[in-house]
Amino acid sequence: MPRAEIADALLNRVKSEFLEMPGLCLTESQARRLWALDNRRCALVLKALIDARFLARTGNGSFVRFDASTGPRTSVRGRRSPGRATVSN
Repeated sequence: MPRAEIADALLNRVKSEFLEMPGLCLTESQARRLWALDNRRCALVLKALIDARFLARTGNGSFVRFDASTGPRTSVRGRRSPGRATVSN
């Protein structure tokens, strides 16, 4: 399912959650439950937001808001920390 098939309303909803909760850090399974998405749709939404450089994936596989000036910054527990997380696409 290409990006065009992902509803803009869904992308905006996910973006809104990350904007409203600074430091939000979710695994893919947590994201699926939070937004009531199936595996495929959730993966596509997360990938689209990574491709748009809105989200980044940390070394432990969690998804965080991407910060263009510093990159994603999160600790194992999902709290912001001074260390830089590893970004993987």
